[in-house]
Amino acid sequence: MLTVRSLGHACYMLSAGGFSVILDPFLSGNPDAVCGADEVTVKAVLPSHGHGDHFGDTIAIAKRLGCPVIACAELAGYCARAGCKTVGMHIGGQRGFEFGTVKLTQAWHGSAMTVGDKVEYVGPAVGFLVTMDGVTVYFAGDTGLFGDMRLIGDEGVDVAILPIGDNYTMGPKDALRAVEFLRPKVVIPTHYHAFEAIRQDPGAFAAEVEKQGARCVVLGPGEAITA
Repeated sequence: MLTVRSLGHACYMLSAGGFSVILDPFLSGNPDAVCGADEVTVKAVLPSHGHGDHFGDTIAIAKRLGCPVIACAELAGYCARAGCKTVGMHIGGQRGFEFGTVKLTQAWHGSAMTVGDKVEYVGPAVGFLVTMDGVTVYFAGDTGLFGDMRLIGDEGVDVAILPIGDNYTMGPKDALRAVEFLRPKVVIPTHYHAFEAIRQDPGAFAAEVEKQGARCVVLGPGEAITA
């Protein structure tokens, strides 16, 4: 059994077999956050890209716990220079860990860190396929729709966490196409509330997903589902 818990905006904790990992740990300054970065206990931190509302507290959590940051090689290098343990990977690569396996997928989006007046490219944005206790979660990260989601679906996706906020990512219409391509058992919409520019109605999206024969669960901040 695997538990998916929303921590607000696009931050999720996956837990199974006594292990937990955190995805896109934007907690400090997140208007939807249900906890602080100092309250998180995980075995790994998985940031999908370098934008502040996703990379967030990655370094603070990883350094406090001494756990690795698992990310694309360029972003992992940025974290290593900040003093973190890291595991650098890249799109298409898969690796086993004590908690399960992680595979990086493409994501159509940007990724950079802004420090003062300097912008540093930190590799491409990615998505994650995380398998824990035999359950596979596809965390799309920030992305637009792309046809190769069909190939990701061929991997066998149990839970798909998909952005629906539009403007910066897929909107509801394209996310519905993503569901068609991915064929997951459960869909969780994300990235649709914390900021005005991305506000969407997740209930309306869920109703459309159900028409496709998939189960859609809208998780409010702090809520969880077991798959």
